[in-house]
Amino acid sequence: MELTRIIHSSILESPVPAKILAKKIGKPYSTLLREVNPYDEGAKLGVETFVQILKFNGDFAPSDYIASELAMEITPMTMRKAG
Repeated sequence: MELTRIIHSSILESPVPAKILAKKIGKPYSTLLREVNPYDEGAKLGVETFVQILKFNGDFAPSDYIASELAMEITPMTMRKAG
């Protein structure tokens, strides 16, 4: 449930408005908001949509949370090449 809340906040607080994000990922606005609503137990967010959200809104808090839960870190590829 915590991950869903993080994703929901990420979309609502993004500098990219949720309506624009929905259009970029090819989903109706209402569908996107339902899929990420932490209080709607009937709706689910697919992994492909999740990746598109990360890609277009630039907030990696959801993926950082997943990495943390797995005792891992995510490092941008540019940092790996430089290091």
